[in-house]
Amino acid sequence: MSVPTPPLVTRRPRGTAPATTLKRDDAATQLHLLRRATWGPTPAAVAEIASLGTTAWLDRQLNPAGVDDAAVDAFAARMPFYGRSPQSLRSVPYEQVQWEPMFETGRLTLARQIWSRRQLLEVVVDVWNNLLHVTCPSSDVWDSRADYDRTVIRRHALGSFPEMLVASAKHQAMLAYLDNASSTAAQPNENYGRELLELHTLGVEAGYGEADVKASARLLTGLTVAPDGSAVFDPGRHDGGARTIHGFSVPAHAPHEGLRWIEAYLRWLAVHPATARRVCARLATRFVSDAPPASLVDRMAGTWTATGGQITPVLRVMFDSAEFWASAGQKVRTPQEDFVATLRALGTGMEPSGTAGIAKLYWHTLDSGHASMSWGAPNGAPDVAAAWASPSGTLARWNRHMDFAAGWYPPELRFTPATDLLPSIPATWGALVDALALRLVGSPLSAVEREALLTYANRSAGAPCSASDPWIRNNLRYLVALLLDTPSFTTR
Repeated sequence: MSVPTPPLVTRRPRGTAPATTLKRDDAATQLHLLRRATWGPTPAAVAEIASLGTTAWLDRQLNPAGVDDAAVDAFAARMPFYGRSPQSLRSVPYEQVQWEPMFETGRLTLARQIWSRRQLLEVVVDVWNNLLHVTCPSSDVWDSRADYDRTVIRRHALGSFPEMLVASAKHQAMLAYLDNASSTAAQPNENYGRELLELHTLGVEAGYGEADVKASARLLTGLTVAPDGSAVFDPGRHDGGARTIHGFSVPAHAPHEGLRWIEAYLRWLAVHPATARRVCARLATRFVSDAPPASLVDRMAGTWTATGGQITPVLRVMFDSAEFWASAGQKVRTPQEDFVATLRALGTGMEPSGTAGIAKLYWHTLDSGHASMSWGAPNGAPDVAAAWASPSGTLARWNRHMDFAAGWYPPELRFTPATDLLPSIPATWGALVDALALRLVGSPLSAVEREALLTYANRSAGAPCSASDPWIRNNLRYLVALLLDTPSFTTR
């Protein structure tokens, strides 16, 4: 089937910042940008940014509609349920559909992270999926989570946050996930009204109270899901009473006027200074450091406020900042990111037909506890190193490194043999380790890491090396996997 491709930005952002004017075209600086603005550097990405220059590469990524992604678009067409509306999915017996639309959403997201040329978009999509989180898979959104991905998160990812927040609040997936679909004037459900304030916008540090939560929930009544699966506003369920929510005042109004006041409330929240600081801090945590500098967050929040919550200008401020460029080495890859970065670094190709391979990869990420969108709680997956540091998590990463370096699993994918990662085998073992590091990490290993790899191979740095060496033919894949286990590869 042909999967609809929604606009990647809803409208031209007002107050858009000028094009980025970076003067940082050395290889180390470009590698830092690739580690943060993609799901992991690849030789093709390194060559592209070197050819275009840092500024032009970033400008291209911030305009993803102009980046040809035909291969991944064609791959998406292999997913028979992903492009269908909730109403369409509900029109056939559940037994024919079940959870497949959600599984397809997870599989396609993973495929895009690995193979899409719109890499910055895929990173930002992940940020919004965790901010405006709807667990996938989860039973209440079996028919709507794919549509939420297409028409809410991806459509607005680099555009307007107010538009994205309104679209999220009015979407079947969010209405079902946080129970607003069951909320009525007679029996308001506070779940979405609370999480809207706590997780999606202001944050508890803004100082709102329990009365604000209750008032928020009452104002949001009427947003629900019809029996056919469509999202609707039902005036008969709306509480039109006068109320104030953390400074936002709503007069008494006729129930049919409720949707107008709900949208006004959502847009007010989206550009509130507390929301600006909180969301900008989340972006900076993803791209800069686990504890981003307050000076940078303040400048990003100022741009958020000045542009009415436009996302691309805020990202430009961040990428133009001294704080971003000084942050190399300050982030560690999450399990999901490590998984994807490994496949990208090894040059793994998508399966030529079908989806069995990506399905197996997706189950791998679910087993690791960090598949995209699968976080069980509504706060979304964390993006700080402390949340993922554990012996079992490290072992899981190492096992996947071995699977992928050896090309063992899943067999449907096109793995590059370890002996083909380099154009030729260098003359010495030290040069071999150095060349593999440059190919897979993008930069030299530490002295300790380099020595560890040589010790594993039981070779000295100056020992001669050749493609005819039986150790190279039979065991190079293990050396590659060990290199992927190093802290240097784990660094974002």
